[in-house]
Amino acid sequence: MTVQLDARPPAPPATGPRRRSTGRLSRLDTRYSPYLYIAPFFLLFAVFGAYPLVYTFWVSLHDWDLLGTDHPFVGAENYTRLLADADFWHALVNTMGIFVISTVPQLLAALWLANLLNRGLRGRTGWRMAVLVPNVTSTAAVAIVFGVLFGREFGMINWMLDLVGVDAIEWKSNRLASWVAISTMVDWRWTGYNALILLAAMQAIPRDLYEAAAIDGAGRARQFWSVTVPMLKPTILFCTIIATIGGLQLFTEPRMFNSGTNPIRGGPLRESQTLTMYMFENAFAPHYNFGYGSAVAWLLFALIAVVAAVNVLVLRRLGGSRPGARKGVTR
Repeated sequence: MTVQLDARPPAPPATGPRRRSTGRLSRLDTRYSPYLYIAPFFLLFAVFGAYPLVYTFWVSLHDWDLLGTDHPFVGAENYTRLLADADFWHALVNTMGIFVISTVPQLLAALWLANLLNRGLRGRTGWRMAVLVPNVTSTAAVAIVFGVLFGREFGMINWMLDLVGVDAIEWKSNRLASWVAISTMVDWRWTGYNALILLAAMQAIPRDLYEAAAIDGAGRARQFWSVTVPMLKPTILFCTIIATIGGLQLFTEPRMFNSGTNPIRGGPLRESQTLTMYMFENAFAPHYNFGYGSAVAWLLFALIAVVAAVNVLVLRRLGGSRPGARKGVTR
């Protein structure tokens, strides 16, 4: 009995046009598909970000009355008028004052709160969710509640101050007091948001660094300042820049905090009027000078860029080296 084996050689691999076209498509997909995936963002940014920015600059070079039909070109006249406007500098000082009073305590409190939530607390998931409640609360409701708390006659804050013998404070008509009241409102709303961002970064820190620090004799406080804070440097920088952008564009809180016939002024003597409120006052009712308001917007954009750059430089100088680059944590 004989067995006949199939001695045919295997078919050679395909080397025709079909294989070459498949390889070409694969190379094109590898090279160009990432650009296709990120293109929607840049298209939306061009339409809703870049174009309005350029158009606003073009409008700032004109005497642009929203109720008129003729918009003559005036060049840099709006900017020269703005730099000589006392109300603009008054709003700038208000903006910087509220920004400093609100941002520094906000980030420090967020860092402390994130470190507290990073410990083994009972029901820590519930606590982590609870710190985000102020952020999802309506801004109008928050402003109304804080407006009542900081009321002159029947506010709870003045009532508590009276218990310790402190005279009632004019929270809305006193410039510094209005800064403190608005900053308190901002801190209450955004501290938990920043704390969750810092908490997420804390949980990504390798535990080996803490174990090495404990072996070297570092206590919990020393571990926090020598391990946690340096490792959080990029996240702290991110939170600082986000807080800078939001703080210098503050509008809703001071607008809702003030009441009266013309609340956009931020009080009878513009005690708490920010740059965004001043921009709105000039661009829309009652002045309708869109060119002048656009000039305010561009100077605000330049201010945010400068302050953010200063924050980056300061934090980089204060940050020092990361603990991962050292052999150990010294006592």
